[in-house]
Amino acid sequence: MSLTFFQHCVELSTAGTPHVVVTLIEATGSTPQDAGSKMIVSSAGLEHGTVGGGKLEAKAIGLAQAMLAGQQTTQLVDWNLKADVGMTCGGRVKLFFQTSGVAVWPIALFGAGHVAQALARILVSLPCQVTCFDPRAEWLGRLPAEVSRQQIAEPASAVATLPTNAFVLCMTQGHATDRPILQAVYEGEHSFPFVGVIGSAAKAAVLRKELAAAGIPAERLTFHCPVGLPIGTNHPAEIAVSIAAQLLEVRDDRGTADGRG
Repeated sequence: MSLTFFQHCVELSTAGTPHVVVTLIEATGSTPQDAGSKMIVSSAGLEHGTVGGGKLEAKAIGLAQAMLAGQQTTQLVDWNLKADVGMTCGGRVKLFFQTSGVAVWPIALFGAGHVAQALARILVSLPCQVTCFDPRAEWLGRLPAEVSRQQIAEPASAVATLPTNAFVLCMTQGHATDRPILQAVYEGEHSFPFVGVIGSAAKAAVLRKELAAAGIPAERLTFHCPVGLPIGTNHPAEIAVSIAAQLLEVRDDRGTADGRG
């Protein structure tokens, strides 16, 4: 592998740009590249190198970009070039995809109140990356040091900055501050894998009614409210345990227990 390839990896890492290194680890029969060839892919597309060009490379780039967007967790593929890729040559390739700089199970926590404080202390012991958004500096300051925090006057504006694989939790001071966040979530082009809102079934009904009135299709409003599994009491620490358990349940159902997606 050339020094230039490593330099590209270093440059992307230094710039904080998530990327995937795709390696052709095995080539059988007629293939457009030999085993050992590599390429680097970012969300913008091919950055450097090649694993064969054409349909093979296009499909590999698409898979790498899906991994960066949190929509795919596959690391190793075994493709028949004719059956799986649509190429006329009859070869077979195995490709390994290695991500770099991709957030490990990102969790966006909107609100830093009592339940959020208790939940954050559980989450920092798990393989996830927690970011908390709240306008109150004093509450953000009480969070564990491992939690990334952003003091922001309008937390809803942060929704557009979230990775597409983020688990989103609305735990602000109430309905009036949760609703703008939910509206930003559902007016966006992405569907987050989990959206939870602290509150009652009655609050959920009001939120769904208001969001539908704002033009959001009812079928999109799949948020969990009350968030958390139906266990425990209303003590903040017990609510936090129920929420953490639900997050783990959804994560594992999606097949992302290893933290890749």
